[in-house]
Amino acid sequence: MAIITISRGTYSGGKNLAECVAEKLGYRCISREILVETAKKYKVPEEKLLETLRNKPSLLDRLTMERDYYLAYIQAVLCEEIKKDNVVYHGHAGHLLLKNIPHVLKIKVIADIEFRLKAAMSRNNLKREEALQSIKKMDNERAKWTKFLYGVDWNDPSLYDIVINLEHITLSGACEIVCHAAGLDEYKTTPEIQKIMDDLALSTHVKALILMNESAAGAEIEVKADNGVVTIWGNAKTAESVERIKDIVSRISGVKEVKSKIKLPWLIV
Repeated sequence: MAIITISRGTYSGGKNLAECVAEKLGYRCISREILVETAKKYKVPEEKLLETLRNKPSLLDRLTMERDYYLAYIQAVLCEEIKKDNVVYHGHAGHLLLKNIPHVLKIKVIADIEFRLKAAMSRNNLKREEALQSIKKMDNERAKWTKFLYGVDWNDPSLYDIVINLEHITLSGACEIVCHAAGLDEYKTTPEIQKIMDDLALSTHVKALILMNESAAGAEIEVKADNGVVTIWGNAKTAESVERIKDIVSRISGVKEVKSKIKLPWLIV
C-alpha cells in the first residue's frame, strides 16, 4: 500500500501515467476532484481555487494571504483522502503539500519540448507557436507559484524520488517502474506512518476550519495534532477571537484536547 504523487509539466504525459499506475495497482486516482470537494466543503468558488493555483502570486496575494488560506483548504481535503492510503495524486504540487509524510513516492514526469508541443497541438487544436507560448506561460507561472509558496525550485530533482522522461520510455514502461517502486518496503504504510497521516489530516482540517471562520478576524495560526491533542500557535487580534477558535476546535470530531498558545498583539514581543 502506498501514496504516489506525480508532478508534471504542461502536456508532459503525467496525467496519463497517473491513470495507468492507478489502474494497474487498483488505486484511486485523484486530481481536479480535490478542488471540487474543497470548494464545496469550504464554500470557495472552484474557479477562484483554480485561479489561485494556476496564476503567479500578485502583490494582493502577499498582503491578504488569501492564497495561503485556499492552500490550507486544499491540503486539508488532500490529507483526508490520502490517510485512506492506496492513492495516486497528480497535479498542484502534491509532493509539497504532503512533505511531512515520509513514505510518499514522489514522481516527476518530464518530456522533450517536441513531445509536449505535439500533445498541446493535438489536444487543443493549437498552432505550433500558440502551443509553445502556452507551455512557456504555464511553466513560468507554476515555477513562480512554487518558489513563492515553498521557496524551492519546482524543477529541482532532489524534490523527487524518481524522474521519468516520457520521451525516452513508453508509457507502459514508465508505469511498470512506478508500480514496482510503490511495492518497495520504503513506501509501505506502517502503524507509525498511519499515525503521522492521521495526525496531519486532523491538524490540516483544524487549521482550515479556523481560517474559514476567523480569517476576517485576522487570525494567523499553525496547528499540530498528536493522538487527538491539538496545539494551536499564532496570534489573533482579540481575546474574543481566541475563545471562538478554541470553541471551534473543541467541537471537531477526533479532537480530545485543545492547547492554545495563541498570542494577542499586546502580548507579542
